[in-house]
Amino acid sequence: MTGIHAGRVAVVTGAGRGLGRAHALALAAEGARVVVNDLGAGPAGQGASADPARLVAEEIRARGGEAVAHGGDIATDEGARSLVATALETYGRLDALVNNAGFLRDRMLVNLGEDDWDAVVRVHLKGHFLPLRHAAAHWRARAKAGSVPEARVVNTTSGAGLLGSVGQANYAAAKAGVVALTLVAAAELARYGVQVNAVAPAARTRMTERVFAEAMAAPEDGGFDAMAPANVSPLVVWLASADATGVTGRVFEAEAGRITVMEGWHPGPTADKRDRWTPGEAGTAVRELLAGARTEGPVYGAEEPGQGL
Repeated sequence: MTGIHAGRVAVVTGAGRGLGRAHALALAAEGARVVVNDLGAGPAGQGASADPARLVAEEIRARGGEAVAHGGDIATDEGARSLVATALETYGRLDALVNNAGFLRDRMLVNLGEDDWDAVVRVHLKGHFLPLRHAAAHWRARAKAGSVPEARVVNTTSGAGLLGSVGQANYAAAKAGVVALTLVAAAELARYGVQVNAVAPAARTRMTERVFAEAMAAPEDGGFDAMAPANVSPLVVWLASADATGVTGRVFEAEAGRITVMEGWHPGPTADKRDRWTPGEAGTAVRELLAGARTEGPVYGAEEPGQGL
């Protein structure tokens, strides 16, 4: 270990299991003092338990690190506020925020109820916004007081948010929102010494190990476990460190041993009449433009663009 987080304090949400746990352990291994947040809810957001966060904090301490558990609901203003306060009151500072909490309630669009929409968007999108808002307020105050931080935020998006995913309209919309939030936050907070990036991971978690059981299974021969959550953590740890200076407003995919810089929407073919189109003219122009445009990849779960199950 290089100790790139020595002296730094990191908060990780959804850190009781899966990716969040792997990130918390990896940050601690690099010297960070870690606030381990987890509500302890079930795979679909049901219930709550203090055990997941407590056990990970204990695991970090058993390995010689420093950690404190936080069991608040970070999709509430009170929970997000207390999360940041826990870091400041326990360790006297906050340097990195890793937003990771979430769960799934998958349904095809016509069967997707309002409650399932609201619950998933709430935990993934609001659960990113509120901790980021309170952390940013602290960092802005520090910067205005003359102590510009080397602060870092790593948000968790998904391939579902980048390309869409059949049966996951709520999750995909929330994760697309996380990307937009990342871009805005990176632009707004740069003046305060804050860098904000997003990672779209692929790994074995409660959200993937059942749906994609075969693809996510660990190898029986003991070889490289490509889908282990810990494979994603090195990128997260680096982005959350002071070593990542100058990298902000970016989205990365990470899985197994692969890191990919994701490139979003860019202007493609354009037609400019320099006057108002008629509907028929607009349609003709669109078809001509699409003939020269790049063909987008299919939505996850669809064989061709625009197709469902």
